[in-house]
Amino acid sequence: MRPTTRALWLAAFWSLMGLLPALNNWLPRSLAQPDLQPLLIRAWEIATAALLVLVLLDALSLRRIPRLTVQRQHSDSLALGVWSPVSVRIRHDFSRAVPVAIFDHLPPAAEADHPSQQSRLVPGEGIEFHYRIRLPQRGNHHFGQVDMLLTSLMGFWQRRLFVGESTSLRVFPNYAAVSQYAMLAMEQQSAQLGIRKQQRRGEGMEFHQLREFRQGDSLRQIDWNATARQRKLISKEYQDEKDQQILFLVDCGRRMRSQDGELSHLDHALNAMLLMSYAALKQGDAVGLMSFGGEERWLKPVKGVANISRLLNIAYDLEATTRASDYSTAVRHLLGHHNKRSLIVLLTDLQDENTDDLLPALRLLQRKHLVLLANLEEPALHNVLHAPVTQFGAALRYAGTVSWLEQRRQITRQFNRQGIITLNCTPQQLPIQLVNQYFEIKREGLL
Repeated sequence: MRPTTRALWLAAFWSLMGLLPALNNWLPRSLAQPDLQPLLIRAWEIATAALLVLVLLDALSLRRIPRLTVQRQHSDSLALGVWSPVSVRIRHDFSRAVPVAIFDHLPPAAEADHPSQQSRLVPGEGIEFHYRIRLPQRGNHHFGQVDMLLTSLMGFWQRRLFVGESTSLRVFPNYAAVSQYAMLAMEQQSAQLGIRKQQRRGEGMEFHQLREFRQGDSLRQIDWNATARQRKLISKEYQDEKDQQILFLVDCGRRMRSQDGELSHLDHALNAMLLMSYAALKQGDAVGLMSFGGEERWLKPVKGVANISRLLNIAYDLEATTRASDYSTAVRHLLGHHNKRSLIVLLTDLQDENTDDLLPALRLLQRKHLVLLANLEEPALHNVLHAPVTQFGAALRYAGTVSWLEQRRQITRQFNRQGIITLNCTPQQLPIQLVNQYFEIKREGLL
């Protein structure tokens, strides 16, 4: 229980009445009214008793709280950085109208619009209020109880209650790109995402069907036996080979803590992994995951678009740590888990000082697998190159950035000479670039 502003004004009025007898004594004898002194004291005593009775009776109106239930409704799974609705329903058995202030206790990292509202609990009627919530961090999050502040009958007191139950939700990587990609039913529509599905040159890797010869078909595609039987040219049609395996090696070390806006490099890497996983599962390939540099998790390659949820569940709460990434140990663990030849996609933030450990690890992977190194670059570096150079400090910054990027290009050329496919791009470009590279690998039959 706590007093309201009305109660404080009442206390001020009571104090003023208590000063009247004293003021009468302080007046000069010519102005003082000795006969009025007992009456003023008596009036103050009566007012004190009346006010005490009113305040106590008003407090008793909040002493017993009838049935009060609160139910919060929200999605159990949210996408990172996406606004989602939350509703709070309140049911009660009050026999009078009670003013109430309501505040929902949000997860610590959450942003919300209008999580606190004021209303009245009208007899026979419940209330419901709505707001939106947005979480900038992946993982498990928890709501507290709903905080309610009830006002007494005469408005002198407020009683604070915590009602309802704590609820939990999970924040997954933002799968909006996957949802958009899923709606593109026709292959040629994939250009709307920036993903290009190119036509195969020559023969593919897996036989699909026989069909009539078309202009532009290679002579090697002609099936001469079928041509002799049908007495017209028949071509063999090939398709991308299925049942191939893609395994993501996700770096959760300190390099992935770099921020690009609200999202870390690890957030961007997981978003890109999710989009490429969906594309691969749609193609009939199997997709798996192993994390390192932090919490180590393993998911063996699985097939079927429905298994995208398994990838979400295993990766949604991965966090970048302050540990240095040990590429050699991670590769040895991966080889211990998985032997079948696969496309290994390493998602990391490459720096020149850690290539001495990385290159031997990737060479070890190459003995069995095809390796794709996806390196996240800081957009700030490219922004420096496009900024006007007007001062000496800006010139030094520009020269340093050019030197830094040249070192990275040298590292990329070194990896390319070793036969390692290297993809350097900003976090925003990574999802589309990664899917394009996957289709390129499929098209060329490299795996």
